[in-house]
Amino acid sequence: MLGDYRIAGRRASEIAASVEAGVGSGALAPGAPLPPMRELAGELGVNPNTVAAAYRTLRERGIIATDGRRGSRVRARPTTTPRDALRITVPEGVRDLTDGNPDVELLPSLAGPLAAAALRSARSPVLYGQDPVAPELARLARAGLDADGVPAGPVALASGALDGIERVLAAHLRPGDAVAVEDPGWGSVLDLVPALGLRVLPVGVDDDGPDARAVARALEAGARALVVTSRAQNPTGAAVSAGRAAELRALLARRPEVLVIEDDHGNGFVDLPLHTLGGATRHWALVRSTAKAYGPDLRLAVLTGDEVTLDRVRGRQRLGPGWVSRLLQYAVVELWSSGAVDRAAVARAYGERRDALVAALAGRGVRAHGRSGMNVWVPVADETAVVTRLLAAGWAVAPGARFRAEAGPGVRVTVSRLRAAEATALADALAAAVRPGASEGRSG
Repeated sequence: MLGDYRIAGRRASEIAASVEAGVGSGALAPGAPLPPMRELAGELGVNPNTVAAAYRTLRERGIIATDGRRGSRVRARPTTTPRDALRITVPEGVRDLTDGNPDVELLPSLAGPLAAAALRSARSPVLYGQDPVAPELARLARAGLDADGVPAGPVALASGALDGIERVLAAHLRPGDAVAVEDPGWGSVLDLVPALGLRVLPVGVDDDGPDARAVARALEAGARALVVTSRAQNPTGAAVSAGRAAELRALLARRPEVLVIEDDHGNGFVDLPLHTLGGATRHWALVRSTAKAYGPDLRLAVLTGDEVTLDRVRGRQRLGPGWVSRLLQYAVVELWSSGAVDRAAVARAYGERRDALVAALAGRGVRAHGRSGMNVWVPVADETAVVTRLLAAGWAVAPGARFRAEAGPGVRVTVSRLRAAEATALADALAAAVRPGASEGRSG
């Protein structure tokens, strides 16, 4: 069953560590079946309850999955092999459109805001016991949320969007609970959910956000939570429309026990309005990261939601990191107060690059998605073939396997540093890669 690999250990922790080591080394491949608990207990000379405890630990860590009579198997994508491992090596001289980063030329300099934050901190040092959120930042954040129609709620901070999502999930769910997640969707969330011992229920996405029928099916299947990207969905560029928000709110109103988490990382570089789902159920949260608009190293995200959720998040945070650095908070206050980023200009720049590529592909008969943000998703029949052909043509794009569970294959193109004038050449290469020979002779 396990080939040459032998699970070892006398204690549950030792058995779990042995399996995890096998998965990490590649000796236990994704999908590999594990011995029945009684069989392994006999081989190791331990009580079956010891093996059961080891398997339970491995499930909670997202390393194995158990499916009733079919037994336990190594997950198809265990947490020891995150989706970032699917990155391709970009040869020298190839245009890299894989990384999902913003255009550094559209980011503000942090030198001034950080210097001002340091001076402020020197005048009034931050000590233990102070409010974890700077009052000025809380006011500015809440004003922005109010302007976008987000329901009233307290403000907390996290170290980025993923940190905020993890904290909210951990505040309400327990290992074994199911979470409805966009598919295709952000690979980090698709990794995070099983890493917390939770189950992923994939939900299809179109240009207007999560498909309402797919969400309904996930809820019927027992989803305890729903994670939605409000705008600039990664990798498809979807944005929740007013009509889709109304459908989802009506659906969720019949499931008030479901936890709803909205990732609004597009705030600050997307010009489409926010159509929030906040308040459709008893427990909800919205996370706004500063990473894409102000710089990935500015590890701060604003978090709001219902009182119970925020109280649990802040209480657990106090027992861990305590708070997000006031230096970063003061820097964000400076950025927001000074208007260092012309949000409309940034959104327009990304929009021009994205729209130019989508239009150029459409002109070549290639379907693509990119309603908002800095990514374009191109459905393809064979990811490996398309990525390989594009590399040979001088372009590197991200394989869709990083972003999907059950969705069909595709490739993601990050357009943040793609100039509109380059769209024609890239569209030619993509069309040739998707349908070899079909795009010859076409022009922009």
